[in-house]
Amino acid sequence: MHLVPGPASSTRWMRAALAALGLLAGLAGCVSTGGPPQRPHRNNGDDDLTTASDQTNYDRLYNTRMELAQAYFGRNQPTDALDQVKQALQAKPDMPAAYSLRGLIYASLGDNDKAEESFRRAMQLAPHDGDQIQNYGWYLCQQRRFADADAQFQRAIAEPSYRSVARTMLAEGVCQARAGKLADAEKTLSRAYELDPANPTTAFNLSEVLYRNGQYERARFYIRRVNNRQELASAQSLWLAARIEHKLGQEEQVRGMGAQLRNSFPDAPETALYEKGRFDE
Repeated sequence: MHLVPGPASSTRWMRAALAALGLLAGLAGCVSTGGPPQRPHRNNGDDDLTTASDQTNYDRLYNTRMELAQAYFGRNQPTDALDQVKQALQAKPDMPAAYSLRGLIYASLGDNDKAEESFRRAMQLAPHDGDQIQNYGWYLCQQRRFADADAQFQRAIAEPSYRSVARTMLAEGVCQARAGKLADAEKTLSRAYELDPANPTTAFNLSEVLYRNGQYERARFYIRRVNNRQELASAQSLWLAARIEHKLGQEEQVRGMGAQLRNSFPDAPETALYEKGRFDE
C-alpha cells in the first residue's frame, strides 16, 4: 500500500503529483512551478499596467519555453522538458520558477546532484517564495529526507505572503505518511482539508491515512467525497473505498465498488487486486 498525492492514474509518485497540480490545471496537488504566463504588474516610474505588448522578446521566449517544458513534463517526456527549460534560462537566466522546474525534471531523471543544485539556485534567487521552498521540500521527501522535508514545508507555511498553505500542508501530510508518522499525517491532512474542503486530493489522502489508522467510518466519509463525483473517481479511489467497505463488513458495497472498477478501469492493477480478493495490499 502506498500513498499518492491524489486519485491519479500515474504509477510514479511525482508524476501523479504533477498530473494533479496547477501546472496542468487539474486537481490541486503538491508541486508548483510558479511559471508563465507572468502576471501583469506596474511599470516603474508610472501607474500603467504592464501588458502583453510591453513584453520583450526575451519575456515571450521565456514564457513559451516554460509552457512547453511544463507540457512535456506533464506528458512524461522529461528530456524534452529539460531542453525547453534550458532555452527558457538562456532567454532569462535568473528566473527561480525555471530553476525549480529544472530541479523537478532532474529529480525525475535520477540526477540528484543537479536537482539539488537547481532547487538551491531557485531559493537563492527567491528566498521568500513559498512555492520554491515547498518544491524543495517535496524533492527532499522523495529522497526520504523526511525531517529536512518537513522543515522546508514549515518554512514555506511561515512565509507571511504565502497564499498556498493548504497545498503545502497536503504535501507535508503525504510526506509524513510516507515516513510512517500516521498520527502527524492525520493531523496535518485534517488541517489541509479544513482550509480547502473542496480539494479531492486532500480528501483522498486523508481517507487513506484514516484507513491505515483503523478509522474506517471516517475514512469512508472522505473517500465518498471523491467517488460521489464521477469525474473524480479513479481506480485508486474506488479500490480504497472497496477496502474500507470490506473492513466495515459491507460486502454489498464492496461488490458495487468492484462493478465500477470492472466497468470503468478493467485493466487497472487495482481491479486485478479486487478480482483476487487481496484487500489488505
